[in-house]
Amino acid sequence: MNIAEKSLRFLVEKWLAPTPTMRIRVVQSGRMGLHKRRYVRVEVSAAAGSRAIFFFRHDDGAWCVFPAIARPAMMGYRLAA
Repeated sequence: MNIAEKSLRFLVEKWLAPTPTMRIRVVQSGRMGLHKRRYVRVEVSAAAGSRAIFFFRHDDGAWCVFPAIARPAMMGYRLAA
């Protein structure tokens, strides 16, 4: 994945497809979950209406439209006889 494709700006343009007449703004930002991962809610306003989407920052620095969720794992241990 290209560095530019990890940027929030790239993803906003990809998912919300703003035009020069649309107004783009960050409506909400903060941290969530146990690991305090960052999120940003971006809104695009136009005459036809507005659209908003949440972006989540992953551990590798990439922004995605889905949150990073720790997957459950199991470990086995040999019991003493």
